[in-house]
Amino acid sequence: MKTILFIEDESALQKTFGDLLRTEGYEMISALDGEIGLKLAKTEKPDLILLDLILPKIHGFDVLKQLKEDPEIKEIPIIVLTNLEGIGDVEKALELGATTYLVKAQYSLEEVIEKIKKVLK
Repeated sequence: MKTILFIEDESALQKTFGDLLRTEGYEMISALDGEIGLKLAKTEKPDLILLDLILPKIHGFDVLKQLKEDPEIKEIPIIVLTNLEGIGDVEKALELGATTYLVKAQYSLEEVIEKIKKVLK
């Protein structure tokens, strides 16, 4: 079973995604801030990370940078799922090593699940 780490500070969104991912056969680990997210990425070594950019404690860009600088976990694909729509934000995330950049308002839950499946193939 593939494991997905979801670093997102909205617990309602965490729950909705968790339920949906479990029905699709994935295991989901939740982190409500950047600090916990980094720790879980290192200890759990998930198959994929879903990352919001607006996070408490450590900003999502810093989390992304630290994940990609760590030799043990830098190969884990990261899908940024955020409300930041600026072209500069998209470019920065992709330069830092994000696999995909999705703006929450532009994708349904089902479309996000399809992107996850594609990345994990």
